[in-house]
Amino acid sequence: MSSCAGNGEPQSAGHTPAASAPVRLWPERKPAPQPETGAGENLPAAVPGVPRVPAGDIRKAKLLTVVKAQVAAGSALGGGPQFDSGTTRKIDACAAEPAHCPVRKPQYRDLTGDGKDELIVGIEASDKSLALWVFTLDHGVVTRIMDAGATPLSVEVANGDLILREPTGTPGYDTRTVYAWDTRTQTMALRSMEFDQADSATPAPERTR
Repeated sequence: MSSCAGNGEPQSAGHTPAASAPVRLWPERKPAPQPETGAGENLPAAVPGVPRVPAGDIRKAKLLTVVKAQVAAGSALGGGPQFDSGTTRKIDACAAEPAHCPVRKPQYRDLTGDGKDELIVGIEASDKSLALWVFTLDHGVVTRIMDAGATPLSVEVANGDLILREPTGTPGYDTRTVYAWDTRTQTMALRSMEFDQADSATPAPERTR
């Protein structure tokens, strides 16, 4: 490696270490077995009790019908946060008492890259956690492709990825979790989780109903 001296002549800047391939430690050690998962975990799941949407536009599916069907199905679909009885009652009363409804305003974004929007649902539980569900249409059938719980400072969509930023116990740092469409599992799969510096200059955006 070299740099230019004041007279324009090249000058050595010291030795540059050569790149080396990674060296595996304890190569004789057997790899850990793959963890077992529940029958429905990390798999797309048709939501029972929701009418088909032959138009191919998930906006035609009624939000509360989808939400209540997902809540009723519960763990039968595999995974997912379980609500306390108070939150469940508020969900059931959303139509009559919209001011107290914990279901956030539905968001529609193309997360699978097929040019059609998915339905993103957020539900606030009494402990301030947020249930995040993503639904798509599979030949007209409303199908859940993501089911996660978080306590996010913010929820964003960028280039088809769903990004959650959550606080940590370490001052000045957040976690940044990215979910992305996985064609193999046909779900929004966890792609990365990073421990990142918090942007103290920018307050967390308020969620809108």
